[in-house]
Amino acid sequence: MVIDSQPRQALVRRVTGLARSTPGRLSLIIVVLVLASLASGWLTTWSVSRHERALDDLATQSEPLAHAAQEVYRSLQDADATAASAFLSGGLEPPQLRERYEADIAQAQAALSVATASSPDLTATLAAQLPVYTGLIETARTNNRQGFPVGAAYLREASGLMRTQLLPAAQELYRAETDRVARAQDEANFPWGSVGVALAFVVALVLTQRYLTHKTNRLLNVGLLVATAAAVLSLLWVTTVSVLVMNDVGDSRTASQKVDVLAQARIATLTARGDETLTLVARGAGQAYEKNFVEVSDRLEGLLDHAKALENTEAIDQAMRHFRQWQQVHQRIREADDAGQYNDAVALIDNPYFDSLDQDLVRAIGEARQDFSDEVAVARASLAGTAVGVLVLAVISAVGSTMGLWQRLKEYR
Repeated sequence: MVIDSQPRQALVRRVTGLARSTPGRLSLIIVVLVLASLASGWLTTWSVSRHERALDDLATQSEPLAHAAQEVYRSLQDADATAASAFLSGGLEPPQLRERYEADIAQAQAALSVATASSPDLTATLAAQLPVYTGLIETARTNNRQGFPVGAAYLREASGLMRTQLLPAAQELYRAETDRVARAQDEANFPWGSVGVALAFVVALVLTQRYLTHKTNRLLNVGLLVATAAAVLSLLWVTTVSVLVMNDVGDSRTASQKVDVLAQARIATLTARGDETLTLVARGAGQAYEKNFVEVSDRLEGLLDHAKALENTEAIDQAMRHFRQWQQVHQRIREADDAGQYNDAVALIDNPYFDSLDQDLVRAIGEARQDFSDEVAVARASLAGTAVGVLVLAVISAVGSTMGLWQRLKEYR
């Protein structure tokens, strides 16, 4: 089918002729400015709403899930160390150690149920192997109460399962959730694209006023002046909010980095504690555990130094002091064990420095998490009202542009 091109050519000629006349150009400018104003307002509003959602996800989803994953790892590690410590007592273990072990398992299961909602694939191994681990611990405990040496073998098997399957799975889960926090922080960073659009609209209004001044020899146009003022206010608002949000999100990155370093330090503390205890459980055959203790202790010291470099606090200072005191006691434990004074070595295991170090790290992690929450809350507060405000200013700019140019357009009629 052939379409008659004459009507189309006539329309093109009419539009071209209109664009060459001053009224036509003014009409075209009105359309462009109105569309640009509304587009700029819509783009900025959409961007603000998107980043509000990202900050909300960061505060209510990503960070709590990362903490839950951290708690899975921490609880499992502490349960393993506590089970080994209870085993050294022989017979019926002290009630406080049994209660701590049970509390760790319950905490791990609770945190695992939270993490499963977002990462079911990563939690499958943990859900399947945790009952196996607790079963081995109960078997070891039963044999130990009856004085059977096979109890130590069951304990080592349980600890091996913990280290080869449960803890690697928990670490993978923790890394996945911390990566999610990092992605949420990237999304929460305010894009400068909306600032660029707002700036382009201000430039367009300034050029329009220069064009009108040249055509009409009138210096000011009230409508365009109002539109420009609204556009400049919107630009300043968006730019200020962008800078504030970027700074707050940047500070939240530092806080989350500190949480990660301290969490790794706490995990290393619990790992070293388990190695220290299992060395004695092995009764002369625990060289591999002692070697691992030394390696983990070196890593722990480095993590504490890193945390101190990020932000030195009283809790970190105390953690450093208790770490060194624990290391000194450990040296005495090894000297007693190597000298054949096994009971003296076991007695030295029950010292306050490990628990004090763990409590210091708990406090430091809590402070860092609070800093993170505060920074995200400030960023969310900075965005409050921005979406509505920018949209209102965009409408004012559109109306002002229309009124200002309409007054000039009527003069040609």
